Amino acid sequence: MSFFQNILSSVMKSTKRLNRFGLKSFGNLHDDINKAVESVMSTSGEVSSIVYAEHLLNLIEKQDDKSLIKFLKNLLLNYDIDTKKLLKDVKIYSSEKNEQNLKKIRSSSEPKWIELFRRLNSTTNGTFRLVKLRERIRSLKEPDLKTFDSGLLNLFKYWFNPSFLVLEKIDWETPANILEKIIEYEAVHEINSWDDLRARLAPSDRQCFAFFHPLIPNDPLIFVEVALCEDIPKSIEEIIKIDRTEIDIEDANTAIFYSISNCHNGLLGISFGNFLIKKVAKNLKRELPELNQFQTLSPLPGLMKWMEEYAPITFERCSDKNCSNDELMKQTVRYLTESNRSDRMPNDPVARFHIGNGASLERVNLNADLSSKGLSQSYGIMANYLYDLDVVEENHELFFKNKIVQTSNLIKSIKK
Repeated sequence: MSFFQNILSSVMKSTKRLNRFGLKSFGNLHDDINKAVESVMSTSGEVSSIVYAEHLLNLIEKQDDKSLIKFLKNLLLNYDIDTKKLLKDVKIYSSEKNEQNLKKIRSSSEPKWIELFRRLNSTTNGTFRLVKLRERIRSLKEPDLKTFDSGLLNLFKYWFNPSFLVLEKIDWETPANILEKIIEYEAVHEINSWDDLRARLAPSDRQCFAFFHPLIPNDPLIFVEVALCEDIPKSIEEIIKIDRTEIDIEDANTAIFYSISNCHNGLLGISFGNFLIKKVAKNLKRELPELNQFQTLSPLPGLMKWMEEYAPITFERCSDKNCSNDELMKQTVRYLTESNRSDRMPNDPVARFHIGNGASLERVNLNADLSSKGLSQSYGIMANYLYDLDVVEENHELFFKNKIVQTSNLIKSIKK
């Protein structure tokens, strides 16, 4: 990462010099945001483009929600696809198919505001700022702006290609500014203090790995927390409690992925997690050959809501102990293996991720998360998903072919 940081530091310094130079040398930088857009789109010089784009992005970030909505709708009106030109180009290509005419279709079929976002990306920290802009656009919940949401997502899928990502280990020696972000971004099991974070990062049998992008070197995109164990834990408390006995990692035979957190809502829709888990598993196997099991200990965030609609079990019944463990277990397995969705994907969002990633449902654990969050969303139930590195890719292809959840013999026996 230091190699990338040195390169990017040089690039960003150059960009800032260009901006200072631009204030003096490129004429009037319009305070009118729409005229600022015209400046960005009309310039042909690389240097002037960066200066104008920096100025425009600063203006965009200063807009309140009402002004931003007005600006984006105006952008959609004036910089959308020219349908007349597109139809003309298609007609020409249909009569004379060649590369030149095809190139014209490619150009005319793309909204002009896509090119605007490309130019904004060239600014100081432009990629990260556009991620935050998409996050803000999504929060506005304006149906007319969904096209910007999907347009930015398509650009991000190129800019955040997995081959560009850098895997880094996060430990107690990691710089504090990144550790603070781990605390902030943790989305599964809240980190309540620095002592809590230390318990997850300092012991050798507790590890954390994150994907970074070279253009955003100080902010993780996604991270996964791993517990190295001698057996499969049945509760999250066994993993994250501060006072516990650390084991020698040479004695570990199981890696438990117990928390995976996406860090930026502006990157929703990009599948970092599937690459992260598989890459971390392979790296751990290479470093610790004795590891022979890779499993998760996962929450079931939609279980109680599903039960209230599809099963004769409610949170009140469970709380009053008016349902048996067998009944609770059977309905949980049904929830995880039989879809009520039109696309036949698993009911549970976490199950959709792991099963779609090629894992299999290994075990269901009662009383595994007794936190208020765990009790309210799944009455404390958690699931183990098995990542068998020998068949994970085969499982992935098979699932998307037949939509059948791969399960262990233990799960099969519960379903009977």
